[in-house]
Amino acid sequence: MSITRQNLSIIIVSYKSEHVIENCINSVDNQIEIIIIENSNNEEFKKNIEKKYSNVKCILSPENLGMGAGNNLGLKHANTDYVLILNPDVILENNTINELIKASNIIDSFGIIAPIINSGKNMNFKLFDKNKIDTDNSRPFLVKSVDGFAMLLNIKKMNQIDKFKNFNFFDENIFLYLENDDLCKRLIDSNVNIYVAPKSKINHLGGKA
Repeated sequence: MSITRQNLSIIIVSYKSEHVIENCINSVDNQIEIIIIENSNNEEFKKNIEKKYSNVKCILSPENLGMGAGNNLGLKHANTDYVLILNPDVILENNTINELIKASNIIDSFGIIAPIINSGKNMNFKLFDKNKIDTDNSRPFLVKSVDGFAMLLNIKKMNQIDKFKNFNFFDENIFLYLENDDLCKRLIDSNVNIYVAPKSKINHLGGKA
């Protein structure tokens, strides 16, 4: 099954990110469901954001779960085969989703496929060989891991692996930072590929959420 807007949802874990999250939401096609996990239990935020955006569902956490557990909670509420994890301070470009869909159609199988940050300095991935990128700058290329602020998960594929069943995707013992590296390592150890789609670009404000 290929990715479509009907079988793709977006999860954003937020904590008092009202100042940036609407820029993120506005960059997403309104045909795509967005699930926000708000770790501040702000009922006013939930009311306002769901009223303003028909494609947004906000789930309030009674306590700050952090990123790993917050993402797992969002995944439990997603009913799609593919989920794009985003930080609140990420802004998609006009063709970000289309290029992710195109990339997924030209690779055999993947656990994660990620867009690339629109910056020539800090990359949002780690290579197996730091001196070589296996790409012609247009085709998806294999990586060791990707940063957690923008990563598309193949839920159907990951659910076939015992260690990821029952939404045990992110290690909930990791509150913040490195939960993405841990996820990627467990996928690689399970012989599941992780890709970057270099034609799918995002903007990341970095530390603004």
